[in-house]
Amino acid sequence: MSFLAEPEFWARLWSIVLIDLTLAGDNALVIALAVRSLPRRQQLWGRLLGTLGAVALRLIFIAVASAALTIPFVQLIGGLLLVWIAVKLVRGEPGAEHDLRGGTSLANAVWVILVADAVMSLDNVLGVAAAADGDLRLVVFGITLSLPLVVWGS
Repeated sequence: MSFLAEPEFWARLWSIVLIDLTLAGDNALVIALAVRSLPRRQQLWGRLLGTLGAVALRLIFIAVASAALTIPFVQLIGGLLLVWIAVKLVRGEPGAEHDLRGGTSLANAVWVILVADAVMSLDNVLGVAAAADGDLRLVVFGITLSLPLVVWGS
């Protein structure tokens, strides 16, 4: 627990939280859209189960990305991917508006959330993995801090 006294730990932790919150807005929107057609009680369960599943997937992706970032030139490739994603976001793609249908059942809504999160989380995963610098404690702690805000935002 001596790591809690290190300023570098706290700087990296807050970097992860800021990255997570900045890049998780689209996830909150997907969650809200996926559960919008469900009854009120199932909406709550859909948000909760979809978010927990998405977090589990993200932790797995971040663990893999953290390991991959130790390979030479992978950080450069990851950085180039992030630049490409940023350019696409800023320029806007014609016809990029997608019609995300709400789930027709609780299981379907959770599935929509998981698939959408897996597809959309590359920027988040690369940013968090780089900021964590291989320390999975930071990743888990950072996601745990930002998770309630994403759920609340949905």
